[in-house]
Amino acid sequence: MFTGIVEDVGQITQLEPLPSEQALRLTVRAHLLADEQSLGASLAVDGVCLTVTAWRAGEVDAIVGPETIARTTLGKLGEGARVNLERPLRVGDRLGGHMVAGHVDGVGRIASLQPRAEAVDVVVQAPGELLRYVIEKGSIAVDGISLTVNAVDDATFTVSLIPHTQTATTLSDKGLGGVVNLEVDLIGKYVEKLVGGYKK
Repeated sequence: MFTGIVEDVGQITQLEPLPSEQALRLTVRAHLLADEQSLGASLAVDGVCLTVTAWRAGEVDAIVGPETIARTTLGKLGEGARVNLERPLRVGDRLGGHMVAGHVDGVGRIASLQPRAEAVDVVVQAPGELLRYVIEKGSIAVDGISLTVNAVDDATFTVSLIPHTQTATTLSDKGLGGVVNLEVDLIGKYVEKLVGGYKK
């Protein structure tokens, strides 16, 4: 479990296809990874929960499987790409953002970037099957960043990036047309399924 509060921005140093050609070995380097990372530990990379398979001072390896390649942006990144990183929540930690599982629901595309005072309003096009769970003033994870939804319609939602978010994450790097990983509110999905059982 994560909170959507990005701890560091790392850099992908290698994306190596595995013999099956349906998976990749991803290597990411960051200051955050200077401390030893246990094998099997979780690490959110652009909002995608990956399992650490190797650690060297300052970098880790993780395997990106076929489901993750199909559903997220990780398979489209190249060496040198900057990525948001967050280690999992520990018992007793403050929940600064919202509950984020690191299980990406789908991909969105940046449709507009509009400065507003010191902030930047970002409009993201998203699939309708995800927008059903997005509500005004609710939370959504965009590339692993916990953000508040300012507006939502049938095709898009809008979030605002304060100066800290602009400098401490990679979202400002994306530009118009940039693709982003989306994870909608986990609670909303559970509620829908439970309530749906009573409608039968």
